[in-house]
Amino acid sequence: MASKPGILYDWPWTPLGNFKYVVLAPWAFYHTYSFVAKGASERNLPMVLIFPFLLSRMLHNQIWISFSRYRTAKGNNRIVDKTIEFEQIDRERNWDDNIIFNGIIVYLVTMFKSTANMPFWRTDGVIITILLHIGPVEFLYYWLHRALHHHFLYSRYHQHHHSSIVTEPITSVIHPFGEHIAYFLLFAIPLATTFFSGTASIVSFVGYISCIDFMNNMGHCNFELIPNCLFAMFPPLKYLMYTPSFHSLHHTQFRTNYSLFMPLYDYLYDTMDISSDTLYKTSLNRQEDSPDVVHLTHLTTPESIYHLRLGFASLASKPHDFKWYFWFLWPVTLWSVMVNWFYGRTFLVERNVFKNLKLQIWAIPKYSVQYFAQWQRESINALIEGAILEAEEKGIKVLSLGLLNQEEELNGNGELYIRRHPQLKVKLVDGSNLAVAIVLNSIPKGASEVVLRGKPSKVAYSIAFALCQGGIQVNTLHEDEHKKLKARLNPVAGSNLIMSKHYSAKTWIVGGGFTEEDQLKAPKGTTFIPFSHFPLKKVRKDCLYYYTPSMLAPKYLENLDSCENWLPRRVMSASRIAGILHALENWNENECGKMVFDIEKIWQASLDHGFCPLMMGSPVIQCNNLTPI
Repeated sequence: MASKPGILYDWPWTPLGNFKYVVLAPWAFYHTYSFVAKGASERNLPMVLIFPFLLSRMLHNQIWISFSRYRTAKGNNRIVDKTIEFEQIDRERNWDDNIIFNGIIVYLVTMFKSTANMPFWRTDGVIITILLHIGPVEFLYYWLHRALHHHFLYSRYHQHHHSSIVTEPITSVIHPFGEHIAYFLLFAIPLATTFFSGTASIVSFVGYISCIDFMNNMGHCNFELIPNCLFAMFPPLKYLMYTPSFHSLHHTQFRTNYSLFMPLYDYLYDTMDISSDTLYKTSLNRQEDSPDVVHLTHLTTPESIYHLRLGFASLASKPHDFKWYFWFLWPVTLWSVMVNWFYGRTFLVERNVFKNLKLQIWAIPKYSVQYFAQWQRESINALIEGAILEAEEKGIKVLSLGLLNQEEELNGNGELYIRRHPQLKVKLVDGSNLAVAIVLNSIPKGASEVVLRGKPSKVAYSIAFALCQGGIQVNTLHEDEHKKLKARLNPVAGSNLIMSKHYSAKTWIVGGGFTEEDQLKAPKGTTFIPFSHFPLKKVRKDCLYYYTPSMLAPKYLENLDSCENWLPRRVMSASRIAGILHALENWNENECGKMVFDIEKIWQASLDHGFCPLMMGSPVIQCNNLTPI
């Protein structure tokens, strides 16, 4: 955000929100209808291709976003090793405004001059386009860019772009509306010249705009990909083509490397950053990161690919929620399902930094529904085991199993892998102890009885034991649940475990298998505290719902710009936090399998390292040095 926003700072369609695409609808529908309705001799091919081309530009940008996020998470060739946060994601979510604006201008221009006779290719038009870009466009852009760095224009416009120190591909088009008008007039020089001189062609228009998009995305991708052999074979190329590291310096130094795509003018006017060559070589030789902690999760639904950090940045920065436009993306969704089905392998999702620890998230390409299918268990276990052995090979300290990767029916809460590989150096963690601690510390003070419902599990047994030992009456509503829990408790604790159809208790601790019908049995004002991996569907407006076991991360956990499944911003699941704590405290035991940890010990460790408890589905305000959601 600019410190002193100038005139034409906001885009005209900003109030429309996600419905901003309606500004293109009249033209797109009209020209598509005309193309279908008219005869072959009357059809205007360039006009009907405008809207598909706009969509292809969006796809082009999205591919760059996903590829860049994957490469910067791996670490090899990364340029700037700093953090991206939610504020930047929110500021850059309107990267498609530039494409909408260009579409409107093109539609308006073609209303006054027909494009029906525009050829597919004209050599002279292509040559003119190239020469006009190398000459006036690059030269004028250099001086326009320097002018935008004058304090008057910078504070009103260009500061918005430079708020992103660590760039992503679409940072290239994050500018105020007025600044985009200036860029459009500049880049329109070759297009307008060929268009009105009759030398334009479909290839020259599409090719020129596509090249600008490609170079813009490449220059802001934050990893170096231009091989040094190109400059070795043709040394003058360094004056004619920039690299991602060249432009990255402009975002960190501000007063150097002003050129668009050709560094020539920075050499001519002595604004070339002296460290450009050094940063280029350093970035090109940078090796892949070796993390200390890996959190192994999996896909939840076919649509969850869009919520991954590698997917749509704006969706990843918010809790999972089905969007209406997912229906229009079903071909992409189906394609991703088929790829995962036949060729899927564990993949890197994101990286974080916590103090001196390097963290990564890996994902198993399986959906939640597949974990409940008997015939899928062998392949899922093979993928999990493969990830564990890969972590072992890379020297990773801790691997935490998230969501259903730790299911008892699947692998005995992870104990299967420990039995198969007793010499493992990497420690396996499932977060069960921290989950128990979070649930116990979420129970309202003064509560004398609770209702425990849901599928009996490792966590459920520990919760029941701790509550009964503490003198709190635990009510179970079904005989099978009661018998399984009772069998795990000693006589003293078991005396507080009651089989009852009495529903007066207003604190319900619930797990998997707790249905909507079960929720309706709870009295008004009940607090539902889940110990399961997946959240409850809220069907009662007169009750309170907690998040699944989780805590708010401290500010110094860096590069956290996406939400973990359905959890709010900067809130992390117990299993993910447990892996971090395991490494920070240098605990040398596996948590998977049996409960071997002191619950109070791991709870205190989480607080000592800055993680904040959640209450009533919101962060506790009293946490020190933390900003609540």
